[in-house]
Amino acid sequence: MQSGSTATLPVLERDSIPESSRNAPPELFTDLFSELSDETRSFLAESDVATLGIKTDAGAPQHAPKAPQTLKDSGLSRMQICELILKQIYLHGNLLGVDIAKNARLPFNLIDESLRFLKDEKCIEVSSGDFIGRASYRFNLTDLGRTRAREAFEQCRYVGPAPVPLEAYVAQCKLQSVAGIKCDSERLLEAFHGMIVGPQLLDELGPAVCSGRSIFIYGPPGNGKSLGARGLGKFLNKYGGDIYVPYAVLTENSIITIFDPTIHTVTDNHDSESLGARELGTGDQRQKLEGAVDLRWRRVRRPVVITGGELTLDQLELRYNKVSNFYQAPVQMKANGGVFLIDDFGRQIVSPKDLLNRWIVPLEERIDYLTLVTGKKFSVPFELLIIFSTNLDPHELVDEAFLRRIRHKIHIGPPDRAMYSRIFQMVCEQQKVPFDERAVQYLFTNHYDHGRTPRSSDPRDLLEIAQSICRFRNQRFALSQKLLEDATSRFFGEV
Repeated sequence: MQSGSTATLPVLERDSIPESSRNAPPELFTDLFSELSDETRSFLAESDVATLGIKTDAGAPQHAPKAPQTLKDSGLSRMQICELILKQIYLHGNLLGVDIAKNARLPFNLIDESLRFLKDEKCIEVSSGDFIGRASYRFNLTDLGRTRAREAFEQCRYVGPAPVPLEAYVAQCKLQSVAGIKCDSERLLEAFHGMIVGPQLLDELGPAVCSGRSIFIYGPPGNGKSLGARGLGKFLNKYGGDIYVPYAVLTENSIITIFDPTIHTVTDNHDSESLGARELGTGDQRQKLEGAVDLRWRRVRRPVVITGGELTLDQLELRYNKVSNFYQAPVQMKANGGVFLIDDFGRQIVSPKDLLNRWIVPLEERIDYLTLVTGKKFSVPFELLIIFSTNLDPHELVDEAFLRRIRHKIHIGPPDRAMYSRIFQMVCEQQKVPFDERAVQYLFTNHYDHGRTPRSSDPRDLLEIAQSICRFRNQRFALSQKLLEDATSRFFGEV
C-alpha cells in the first residue's frame, strides 16, 4: 500500500551524528546542491543576494504560495531557523551560506539574519569564503555551536526544508479544493478514454465530482468499481490543475512531514534546478521576491491514493517516531486535494463500524481532527474526494446515519450484451489478438443466457486463460469454439 511508506526525511540516531568536520553519509542527508560555479561567483559579486534561494516558477498556478519576504511571513521564529541551520552544519561538518538557504528552501535574506545572530552568539564561525558576501562564506560550528546542535537534535531530529505553519497549510488546502474543479460530460468522457463505461455512470459520477463530496460505489465484483475511481483520478490529474504540498508543517512546536514521493508526483523542477542566477540577476529585489514561489512547497499532480483490506485505524492517525521526535501525516492528509479510494470496503482488518465512526465527523464537516502525543488535538482540512467501494450489501455494512453523510450512492451492475461485446473487443485490441464476435455469441448462448451473470472483467480473464493454453500447446492463437470451451471449463468450473 502506498501510504505505508516510511518518512522520506532522515531519522537520525544520536550515535550516527558525526562529531568531526566530515560530510554525513548520503543515507542520512541528501546534499541538494553542489559547489558554487564560477558563473555563480561572478553573479554574487555583482548582485544583491537577498533573493538567493528562490526561483520564479513560470508554470505556477495563481494560487501558488509566495516566497516569504520577512521572518514573520515565513511563520517561523528566529530560533527555529537557527536550530535548523545548526543541525545542517552539524551533519555536513561545514556548509556554504548559499547551501544552507537552499537546503532550508528559504530566501537567503531570512537565513542571513539567523547566520548573523548565530555568529554574534559565537555558535558559528567563518572558515573560508570570498569577499562577496555571506552567501559565499563557508561556516563551521564552534564548540558552543556543536553543543547547541546536539541539544536541537535531542528535541527534534528533523533535518530538511523548513516547515510551513499549519495556518498556511489550511489556507492553501481551501484554495485548491476538489470542489472547485469544473466538470462536464465531455471532459469526464475524455478522462475515461480507454475504458468502457455507460453514459448513465458518467451522469452519476459527474455531479459527485462537482460537489467534491463522498461517493459510495457498490455492486457485484468485477464490474469496474475500482476502474471508475481510477478514471476520476485521471480526470483530476488532467483537468484539476496542479496543487501544492508542503514538505512539512509546524503546529504546537511539532513537525509533521506531508510530502511523500510515493504518493505525490512532482511537476516542478526543484530537484534539478540550479541557482537560477541569471533569472534573479536583474530587476527590483522586492519584485523578485513577490514573484517567487515558496520552495518549502512542491507542485504536484492531484494525488490518487488507493487502499484496500490492509487499511487500519492507525494509518488514519499521526505516526510519531519516538527516536526522531517528529510525525508523519496520515494517508488522508497526504491525499488532500485529490482522491482517496477505500477499495473492498468491509473487508478491512478493522471492523466497518469502527472505520465508519472514524469518518463521520470529517465527512460531515470537511475537517479532520488529529492528536499529538501530548494529547493536544488540532484540526486539518478534509478536502478530498473520498470513495468507498464494496461488493457487499451496503445495508449489512453501514447504518442510515452513515449513508446520510455519503452524498452520492452509485450502483455499478453487470454489463448488458452490447457493452460486454465492446469490452471484449477492447481487451482483444489491448492484448493484440484478433476479435471475433462469434466468441461473444458463444459465451452468451452457452453460459450467460443460462443463469450465469456476466462481469466486465470476464473478457480479460478468459483471454488470459486462452492465451496460456495456446502457449502451452505451442499453438497459434485463434478464438475457436474448442479454445473457448477449454478456457470456460477452467474459468467457470464449479469449485
